[in-house]
Amino acid sequence: MSFAHPYLLLLLLLLPVLAWLQGKRGQNSAFLYSSVQLVKPISGLSRSRAGRMLLLLRWVSLALLIVALAQPRLIKGESSNRASGIDIVIALDLSSSMASEDFELNRQRVNRLTMSKDVLQKFISQRPADRIGLVAFAGRAYVASPLTFDHDFLLQNLDRLQLGMIEDRTAIGSGLTSSLNRLRDQQSKSKIVILMTDGQNNAGKVPPLTAAEVAQTLKVKVYTIGVGTRGMAPMPYINVFGQKDYQQVKVDIDEETLTQVAERTGGKYFRADNSENLRKIYTEIDRLEKTEFEVKKYQQYEELFRWVILAGLFVLLLEIILSQTVWRKLP
Repeated sequence: MSFAHPYLLLLLLLLPVLAWLQGKRGQNSAFLYSSVQLVKPISGLSRSRAGRMLLLLRWVSLALLIVALAQPRLIKGESSNRASGIDIVIALDLSSSMASEDFELNRQRVNRLTMSKDVLQKFISQRPADRIGLVAFAGRAYVASPLTFDHDFLLQNLDRLQLGMIEDRTAIGSGLTSSLNRLRDQQSKSKIVILMTDGQNNAGKVPPLTAAEVAQTLKVKVYTIGVGTRGMAPMPYINVFGQKDYQQVKVDIDEETLTQVAERTGGKYFRADNSENLRKIYTEIDRLEKTEFEVKKYQQYEELFRWVILAGLFVLLLEIILSQTVWRKLP
């Protein structure tokens, strides 16, 4: 437990002094007698302790109110964040071609989106000191998660992303522009966009290279990743018998544009044509973007002063009730 204003507890030191001064002065007599001979018959009676008890309750009440002024509080939790000064926005392609199942996860065939989400989850868990945001794009782009240190919230939003959420086609320029808008006003040490796509820009109003020029102006480094095997890829579909089947579709990634976007911003282009390569890409990005510094600690408190006030008022009320009933004094 701690106090928000501990110096106010020094007032407690005054209570013994005040009690001593009051005891030294004594109380006014209830009756005046012309001679002590008149009270000799009752001189042997023991003095009642009721007055002392009532006085003690009054001092306890005052002490509790002073403690309440010091604002006692219970420390519920303490955390120390390490911030890297790096802000990262991940732009993830949700176009229909991401359904191609040319990756393997746990010895099972999975589509590009599933594999990308698995690798991203591991990458995010390895960067607890970074603020990370998430942008999803297909025919248009939208913010799936703002920049945040709350990676549990971020991972929940990543898990919600599914194919078909956005109208189809691939707006790479829009995805990059939306990512840059998240970073534009941030005063961070390093700003990074990781853009993952498996196609060519065929939608949106902003060409990818124009967005790259904006990134260069904003000093945002862009890492681009081409997702998918080379040549042909197995695309699942439901045949006439209602069973899942595959047809081979041509892989059409605009590697030239993705390379130019990365190079213009000081980043790097990667090609992930299998599961192992995709994991290695994020390992390399993790290695390239490392820096840390300590930031202030955060504490959570549960305020207790209201309970101390209630206790002080209760004791005061008890003293008043007893003084007017059981231990009522003569006038």
